[in-house]
Amino acid sequence: MRVEIAPDVRATLRRALRAAGRREIGGVLMGEQIEPGHFRVVDLSIDKETGGRAHFVRSSEAHADALDAFFQRTGNEYDRFNYLGEWHSHPRFAVTPSVQDAGSMMELVHGERGIDFAVLLVVRLDWWRWIASSCTLFRRGQQPSAVEILEG
Repeated sequence: MRVEIAPDVRATLRRALRAAGRREIGGVLMGEQIEPGHFRVVDLSIDKETGGRAHFVRSSEAHADALDAFFQRTGNEYDRFNYLGEWHSHPRFAVTPSVQDAGSMMELVHGERGIDFAVLLVVRLDWWRWIASSCTLFRRGQQPSAVEILEG
């Protein structure tokens, strides 16, 4: 799988990471399917309230509104535009999913919501300018796997 991050989304992410400093933040990723196995992140929500120095758990209610607005903007064209996954920052740690991160994502795809797959993007701002990141795919009934991140 390949995930491309649109330039405006990357700029939004950079500003949010800069503002958060050493505190973890995150939200949901909203994507466009370019072709099978290739997605572009075209929007994201940002939870600036619930993160701490070494932990982030997003509030579902806060991001439901962002998803609803995204679906309205994209004409409820779910086959092309949809929820892609989650993101959060690791400002003080490696940009790889922690054991808790992986557990949360596995619960998400094995839960009752009917989500077959979701990606987890973990990011950090290096030198206040560059975004370091990793992206992992979580699929029902399969082991997590690395996702190729493409420049938008």
